[in-house]
Amino acid sequence: MTSDAAKLRILAIHAHPDDIELQCAGALLRLKALGHDIFMATMTPGDCGSAELTCDAISAVRREEARQSAVLIGAEYTCLEFRDLSIVHDNPSRRRVTEYIRRVRPDVVITAPPVDYMSDHEVTSKLVRDACFNASCPNYVTQQWDPAPATEKIPFLYYVDAIEGIDWYGRPQPVDLLVDVSEVFERKLEMLACHASQREWLRRQHGLDEYLDGCRRWCGTRGTQIGTEYAEAYRQHIGHPYPHDDMLLKLLQPGATCVRPESA
Repeated sequence: MTSDAAKLRILAIHAHPDDIELQCAGALLRLKALGHDIFMATMTPGDCGSAELTCDAISAVRREEARQSAVLIGAEYTCLEFRDLSIVHDNPSRRRVTEYIRRVRPDVVITAPPVDYMSDHEVTSKLVRDACFNASCPNYVTQQWDPAPATEKIPFLYYVDAIEGIDWYGRPQPVDLLVDVSEVFERKLEMLACHASQREWLRRQHGLDEYLDGCRRWCGTRGTQIGTEYAEAYRQHIGHPYPHDDMLLKLLQPGATCVRPESA
Protein backbone atom coordinates (compact mmCIF):
# COMPACT_ATOMS: atom_id res chain seq x y z
CA MET A 1 0.00 0.00 0.00
CA THR A 2 1.09 3.56 -0.64
CA SER A 3 1.36 6.31 1.91
CA ASP A 4 -1.18 9.13 1.63
CA ALA A 5 1.54 11.40 0.26
CA ALA A 6 2.27 8.95 -2.55
CA LYS A 7 -1.36 8.20 -3.44
CA LEU A 8 -2.08 9.05 -7.07
CA ARG A 9 -5.28 9.59 -9.03
CA ILE A 10 -5.45 7.18 -11.98
CA LEU A 11 -8.00 7.78 -14.75
CA ALA A 12 -8.87 5.18 -17.40
CA ILE A 13 -11.05 6.71 -20.13
CA HIS A 14 -12.03 4.84 -23.28
CA ALA A 15 -14.79 4.95 -25.87
CA HIS A 16 -17.36 2.34 -24.78
CA PRO A 17 -18.41 0.27 -21.77
CA ASP A 18 -16.15 -2.83 -21.66
CA ASP A 19 -13.17 -1.25 -23.49
CA ILE A 20 -11.41 -0.48 -20.20
CA GLU A 21 -11.96 -3.98 -18.86
CA LEU A 22 -10.61 -5.58 -22.02
CA GLN A 23 -7.54 -3.38 -22.31
CA CYS A 24 -6.34 -2.13 -18.93
CA ALA A 25 -8.33 -3.53 -15.99
CA GLY A 26 -5.36 -5.67 -14.94
CA ALA A 27 -3.10 -2.66 -14.43
CA LEU A 28 -5.94 -0.81 -12.70
CA LEU A 29 -6.43 -3.69 -10.28
CA ARG A 30 -2.73 -3.71 -9.46
CA LEU A 31 -2.71 0.07 -8.98
CA LYS A 32 -5.76 -0.13 -6.73
CA ALA A 33 -4.05 -2.77 -4.59
CA LEU A 34 -1.18 -0.31 -4.14
CA GLY A 35 -3.62 2.21 -2.67
CA HIS A 36 -4.12 4.56 -5.61
CA ASP A 37 -7.50 6.12 -6.44
CA ILE A 38 -9.08 4.75 -9.63
CA PHE A 39 -11.53 6.54 -11.92
CA MET A 40 -13.19 4.89 -14.92
CA ALA A 41 -14.97 6.77 -17.71
CA THR A 42 -16.49 5.98 -21.07
CA MET A 43 -17.22 8.46 -23.80
CA THR A 44 -20.53 6.79 -24.70
CA PRO A 45 -23.06 4.59 -22.90
CA GLY A 46 -22.90 2.00 -25.71
CA ASP A 47 -26.18 3.13 -27.24
CA CYS A 48 -25.69 1.25 -30.53
CA GLY A 49 -24.87 -2.03 -28.82
CA SER A 50 -28.16 -3.82 -29.41
CA ALA A 51 -30.34 -5.01 -32.26
CA GLU A 52 -33.41 -5.41 -30.04
CA LEU A 53 -33.39 -2.58 -27.47
CA THR A 54 -33.76 1.12 -28.19
CA CYS A 55 -30.79 3.44 -27.77
CA ASP A 56 -32.12 4.67 -24.44
CA ALA A 57 -32.86 1.17 -23.17
CA ILE A 58 -29.49 -0.37 -24.05
CA SER A 59 -27.72 2.74 -22.73
CA ALA A 60 -29.35 2.23 -19.34
CA VAL A 61 -28.31 -1.43 -19.33
CA ARG A 62 -24.73 -0.72 -20.29
CA ARG A 63 -24.25 2.18 -17.88
CA GLU A 64 -25.31 -0.14 -15.08
CA GLU A 65 -22.97 -2.88 -16.29
CA ALA A 66 -20.11 -0.36 -16.32
CA ARG A 67 -21.05 0.84 -12.84
CA GLN A 68 -21.08 -2.75 -11.53
CA SER A 69 -17.64 -3.36 -13.00
CA ALA A 70 -16.31 -0.18 -11.36
CA VAL A 71 -17.75 -1.29 -8.01
CA LEU A 72 -15.63 -4.46 -8.21
CA ILE A 73 -12.47 -2.37 -8.21
CA GLY A 74 -13.72 0.38 -5.93
CA ALA A 75 -13.66 2.95 -8.72
CA GLU A 76 -15.87 5.89 -9.62
CA TYR A 77 -17.58 5.48 -13.03
CA THR A 78 -18.66 8.34 -15.31
CA CYS A 79 -20.19 8.41 -18.78
CA LEU A 80 -19.46 11.57 -20.78
CA GLU A 81 -22.61 10.95 -22.86
CA PHE A 82 -21.27 11.11 -26.38
CA ARG A 83 -22.99 8.66 -28.75
CA ASP A 84 -21.72 5.51 -30.44
CA LEU A 85 -20.21 5.98 -33.91
CA SER A 86 -20.66 9.74 -33.50
CA ILE A 87 -17.65 10.86 -31.46
CA VAL A 88 -16.05 13.72 -33.38
CA HIS A 89 -12.95 15.83 -32.87
CA ASP A 90 -14.30 19.36 -32.58
CA ASN A 91 -14.24 22.24 -30.10
CA PRO A 92 -17.41 21.31 -28.17
CA SER A 93 -16.04 17.78 -27.71
CA ARG A 94 -12.65 19.10 -26.56
CA ARG A 95 -14.36 21.33 -24.01
CA ARG A 96 -16.46 18.47 -22.63
CA VAL A 97 -13.49 16.15 -22.15
CA THR A 98 -11.30 18.94 -20.79
CA GLU A 99 -13.93 19.80 -18.18
CA TYR A 100 -14.00 16.18 -17.06
CA ILE A 101 -10.19 16.04 -16.81
CA ARG A 102 -10.27 19.19 -14.69
CA ARG A 103 -12.87 17.68 -12.35
CA VAL A 104 -10.98 14.40 -11.85
CA ARG A 105 -7.53 16.05 -11.77
CA PRO A 106 -5.67 12.80 -12.59
CA ASP A 107 -1.96 12.21 -12.17
CA VAL A 108 -2.00 9.40 -14.74
CA VAL A 109 -4.39 8.98 -17.68
CA ILE A 110 -4.82 5.74 -19.64
CA THR A 111 -6.83 5.96 -22.86
CA ALA A 112 -7.51 4.50 -26.30
CA PRO A 113 -4.68 4.07 -28.84
CA PRO A 114 -4.27 6.63 -31.65
CA VAL A 115 -4.62 3.87 -34.28
CA ASP A 116 -7.24 1.17 -33.80
CA TYR A 117 -9.91 -0.71 -35.69
CA MET A 118 -12.67 1.92 -35.35
CA SER A 119 -13.10 5.68 -35.37
CA ASP A 120 -14.67 5.99 -31.89
CA HIS A 121 -11.46 4.63 -30.35
CA GLU A 122 -9.19 6.85 -32.42
CA VAL A 123 -11.16 10.04 -31.85
CA THR A 124 -11.38 9.29 -28.13
CA SER A 125 -7.59 9.02 -28.11
CA LYS A 126 -7.17 12.39 -29.78
CA LEU A 127 -9.75 14.15 -27.60
CA VAL A 128 -8.20 12.82 -24.39
CA ARG A 129 -4.72 13.81 -25.54
CA ASP A 130 -5.95 17.34 -26.27
CA ALA A 131 -7.85 17.53 -22.98
CA CYS A 132 -4.78 16.53 -20.95
CA PHE A 133 -2.94 19.44 -22.58
CA ASN A 134 -5.80 21.96 -22.49
CA ALA A 135 -6.80 21.31 -18.89
CA SER A 136 -3.78 23.14 -17.51
CA CYS A 137 -4.35 26.28 -19.62
CA PRO A 138 -6.30 28.76 -17.41
CA ASN A 139 -7.59 30.77 -20.38
CA TYR A 140 -9.06 27.69 -22.08
CA VAL A 141 -12.76 28.03 -21.26
CA THR A 142 -14.96 24.92 -21.25
CA GLN A 143 -18.21 26.90 -21.27
CA GLN A 144 -19.69 24.89 -18.43
CA TRP A 145 -22.12 26.60 -16.04
CA ASP A 146 -19.91 25.73 -13.05
CA PRO A 147 -16.46 25.10 -14.52
CA ALA A 148 -13.66 23.38 -12.63
CA PRO A 149 -10.39 25.32 -12.29
CA ALA A 150 -7.45 24.60 -14.54
CA THR A 151 -5.18 21.77 -13.46
CA GLU A 152 -1.69 22.43 -12.13
CA LYS A 153 0.07 20.08 -14.56
CA ILE A 154 -0.21 17.86 -17.61
CA PRO A 155 -0.75 14.25 -16.45
CA PHE A 156 1.24 11.22 -17.50
CA LEU A 157 -0.53 9.86 -20.58
CA TYR A 158 -0.60 6.23 -21.74
CA TYR A 159 -2.37 4.44 -24.59
CA VAL A 160 -3.66 0.90 -24.28
CA ASP A 161 -2.95 -1.85 -26.79
CA ALA A 162 -4.85 -1.70 -30.06
CA ILE A 163 -7.20 -4.63 -30.59
CA GLU A 164 -4.96 -7.59 -31.49
CA GLY A 165 -2.00 -5.19 -31.34
CA ILE A 166 -2.24 -4.26 -35.03
CA ASP A 167 -2.79 -1.19 -37.22
CA TRP A 168 -5.27 -0.75 -40.08
CA TYR A 169 -3.17 -2.97 -42.34
CA GLY A 170 -2.74 -5.82 -39.89
CA ARG A 171 0.83 -4.88 -38.99
CA PRO A 172 2.03 -5.06 -35.37
CA GLN A 173 2.08 -1.75 -33.52
CA PRO A 174 4.99 -0.93 -31.19
CA VAL A 175 4.47 -0.81 -27.43
CA ASP A 176 6.63 0.58 -24.63
CA LEU A 177 5.56 -1.36 -21.59
CA LEU A 178 4.26 -4.82 -20.75
CA VAL A 179 2.56 -5.24 -17.39
CA ASP A 180 2.23 -8.65 -15.75
CA VAL A 181 -1.44 -9.08 -14.76
CA SER A 182 -1.34 -12.81 -14.02
CA GLU A 183 -2.22 -12.51 -10.33
CA VAL A 184 -5.25 -10.28 -11.01
CA PHE A 185 -6.35 -11.81 -14.30
CA GLU A 186 -9.38 -13.69 -12.98
CA ARG A 187 -10.60 -10.48 -11.33
CA LYS A 188 -10.09 -8.68 -14.65
CA LEU A 189 -12.31 -11.30 -16.29
CA GLU A 190 -14.87 -10.82 -13.51
CA MET A 191 -15.02 -7.13 -14.35
CA LEU A 192 -15.34 -7.90 -18.07
CA ALA A 193 -18.11 -10.43 -17.38
CA CYS A 194 -20.25 -7.60 -15.97
CA HIS A 195 -20.78 -6.53 -19.58
CA ALA A 196 -23.15 -9.36 -20.47
CA SER A 197 -25.08 -7.31 -23.02
CA GLN A 198 -21.93 -6.68 -25.04
CA ARG A 199 -21.25 -10.39 -25.31
CA GLU A 200 -24.69 -10.87 -26.82
CA TRP A 201 -24.14 -7.97 -29.24
CA LEU A 202 -20.78 -9.29 -30.44
CA ARG A 203 -22.29 -12.74 -30.90
CA ARG A 204 -25.02 -11.33 -33.15
CA GLN A 205 -23.19 -8.53 -34.98
CA HIS A 206 -19.69 -9.96 -35.42
CA GLY A 207 -20.21 -13.69 -35.02
CA LEU A 208 -18.02 -13.74 -31.91
CA ASP A 209 -18.90 -15.93 -28.97
CA GLU A 210 -15.60 -15.94 -27.14
CA TYR A 211 -15.71 -12.69 -25.23
CA LEU A 212 -13.81 -13.86 -22.17
CA ASP A 213 -11.73 -16.47 -24.01
CA GLY A 214 -10.58 -13.84 -26.51
CA CYS A 215 -9.38 -11.61 -23.69
CA ARG A 216 -7.59 -14.55 -22.11
CA ARG A 217 -5.93 -15.48 -25.39
CA TRP A 218 -4.61 -12.00 -26.22
CA CYS A 219 -3.35 -11.30 -22.69
CA GLY A 220 -1.71 -14.71 -22.86
CA THR A 221 0.02 -13.69 -26.10
CA ARG A 222 1.36 -10.54 -24.46
CA GLY A 223 2.36 -12.56 -21.40
CA THR A 224 4.59 -14.87 -23.41
CA GLN A 225 6.60 -11.84 -24.51
CA ILE A 226 7.83 -11.31 -20.95
CA GLY A 227 7.76 -14.89 -19.72
CA THR A 228 4.57 -14.64 -17.68
CA GLU A 229 1.07 -16.04 -18.01
CA TYR A 230 -0.88 -12.85 -18.78
CA ALA A 231 0.11 -9.27 -19.57
CA GLU A 232 -1.27 -5.99 -20.89
CA ALA A 233 0.61 -3.65 -23.23
CA TYR A 234 0.89 0.14 -23.11
CA ARG A 235 2.52 2.98 -25.01
CA GLN A 236 3.44 6.28 -23.36
CA HIS A 237 2.86 9.70 -24.92
CA ILE A 238 6.17 11.47 -24.42
CA GLY A 239 5.86 14.23 -27.00
CA HIS A 240 6.44 17.82 -25.85
CA PRO A 241 5.41 18.88 -23.17
CA TYR A 242 4.04 15.67 -21.61
CA PRO A 243 5.96 14.05 -18.71
CA HIS A 244 8.72 11.69 -19.88
CA ASP A 245 9.29 9.60 -16.76
CA ASP A 246 7.70 6.15 -17.13
CA MET A 247 5.33 6.44 -14.17
CA LEU A 248 3.50 3.15 -14.79
CA LEU A 249 6.81 1.31 -14.91
CA LYS A 250 7.83 2.86 -11.60
CA LEU A 251 4.50 2.19 -9.93
CA LEU A 252 4.14 -1.41 -11.06
CA GLN A 253 7.65 -2.77 -10.59
CA PRO A 254 8.30 -5.59 -10.13
CA GLY A 255 6.01 -6.99 -12.77
CA ALA A 256 6.33 -4.28 -15.42
CA THR A 257 8.83 -4.50 -18.25
CA CYS A 258 10.03 -1.72 -20.56
CA VAL A 259 10.10 -2.96 -24.14
CA ARG A 260 10.95 0.27 -25.96
CA PRO A 261 13.36 -0.38 -28.85
CA GLU A 262 16.12 1.64 -27.16
CA SER A 263 15.97 -0.72 -24.15
CA ALA A 264 16.72 -3.79 -26.28
